[in-house]
Amino acid sequence: MAQRHLAELNVGRLVADTDDPCVAEFMGALDRVNGIARRMPGFVWMMEGSGTPGTGNTGTKLEGDPRYVSNLTVWESAEALSHFVWNTVHRRFYDRRQEWFEVLGERHLVMWWVPAGHRPDLGEALERLAQRRAEGDSPAAFGWSYLRVRADG
Repeated sequence: MAQRHLAELNVGRLVADTDDPCVAEFMGALDRVNGIARRMPGFVWMMEGSGTPGTGNTGTKLEGDPRYVSNLTVWESAEALSHFVWNTVHRRFYDRRQEWFEVLGERHLVMWWVPAGHRPDLGEALERLAQRRAEGDSPAAFGWSYLRVRADG
C-alpha cells in the first residue's frame, strides 16, 4: 500500500437547477460515472452526497448555492485518476462540460497528496483550492500540468 494517495476536488456551477431539463443528461449520468469510478483500479474513496439516485454530490451546496457543486475523491496514484478521467465514459462528459456548467473564470480543480487512509473533508479541499487560486501550483495544491512537469522533471 502506498504511503500517500492523491486527493482531488473539482467544483462547478451548473447552468440551471439540478431538476432543469438543461442539465438532465448530466444529472442522469452521475450514478453511472461515479459507479465506474468506484470500480476502477486505484480508486480509494469518494465524498458521498445524500445517496438519492441521480444526485451525486449535488446536495453538497457550496456557498449556499444549490447550483454550485463539487466532487471530492481520493486515488492511489495520479495514474489511476488520470486513467479514469481520460479513458472512460467520464471523458465524454468532461468534453461536453460547457453544456452543463458555467465558465467560472478561475481554477476549479485542485489535487494534493494525503497520507494513505486520510479522507479529506470539503473544508480542507476548499482550502486547497483557495490556495491554488491564490498562489498557483505548488506541492501543496496543484493541477494536471504540475503533475506532468513533476513526472517529467
